[in-house]
Amino acid sequence: MLEIKHTLCPSCSVGCGINVVSEEGDVVGTYPYKRHPVNEGKNCLNGRNSIDIYKNRLESAIVSNSNVELDKAIDEVCNVIKSKDADKITVFCSGNNSVEDIEAIKAFAESNNFNIVLYADNFVDIDFDVASYEDIENASSLIVIGDILYTNPLIGRRIIHAKNNESNIYSFTPENSVTANVSSEIFDSIDDVLDNAQDKLDESSVILFNVIESSEQLDKIKEISEKTKSKILPVFSKCNSKGAMGVVKAQSKEELSELLNNTDALLVFNDDLIPEIDFDFDSISNIVSFTPCENSTSKASQIVVPIKSWLENDGSFVNAMGETQTFNAVIESDALGVDEVIEKIQEKL
Repeated sequence: MLEIKHTLCPSCSVGCGINVVSEEGDVVGTYPYKRHPVNEGKNCLNGRNSIDIYKNRLESAIVSNSNVELDKAIDEVCNVIKSKDADKITVFCSGNNSVEDIEAIKAFAESNNFNIVLYADNFVDIDFDVASYEDIENASSLIVIGDILYTNPLIGRRIIHAKNNESNIYSFTPENSVTANVSSEIFDSIDDVLDNAQDKLDESSVILFNVIESSEQLDKIKEISEKTKSKILPVFSKCNSKGAMGVVKAQSKEELSELLNNTDALLVFNDDLIPEIDFDFDSISNIVSFTPCENSTSKASQIVVPIKSWLENDGSFVNAMGETQTFNAVIESDALGVDEVIEKIQEKL
């Protein structure tokens, strides 16, 4: 018999509702949540495919490329931690973790004097009020940085509504991109669009971005917003980046690389860090990955500890426009959550 349960999509920071379809305890598909205020019954391809994290979940802990019992892997994690100086151990978290998981990870790192780092798309110091999705639809002008219509289609839908409402759209995006198709004018760089389109902005305008190259560009966006009284909306690649930044200070790529250069043991919680950062990870003696499924970082790790996927978890996210959204597990699981894994490790240290 089919069963449908509601949860939140973890594919980006928009915060769409999604229904997960299961049959006899096995996840078989997704279905849009018709009454959800964010996506109003629409889900993008990323949302529909988000259940792959569960379908491809790890079945066993791994130590040195061999499957082992979970307790054995936990023992090995503790051995690594005990063999290193605390200031040479770095704990990495991201917007893939719920607010509650981030708080548990931070408490674990701080109680043991480990370094803790958060990476959120190279966005730092997002300490300002942000635009709502409704603000996008009603904007007189938009600056759009990144191919948001392709990567974040449910915000892209609002951009199309703005276009239909005769909003002017100035973008930095590849010429053949989906976002380019609705743009009034396309610029060659982030600085170019900010410098040349800012005079088109007013208090009903919005600057949206899902990519940034430097902290200086973020400072420029803030300055333009203050000058024109326009609103800002950073759109993160991970569902809870904004919530995570309320708990742990985000760092830039440069800051993260500097910290990794002084790291002997790296503990990565629910993220695939390696493809995001240009760094020689072979220089780190020990990498431990806590992840629900295999990824590039887990393949490079000496120890892999399986954890619950979002489908198996309860908790909360903070979406791109700053709204806290709660979600409940939609499938039962014997896997451990982040807080349970941390408790097991802490007991043995």
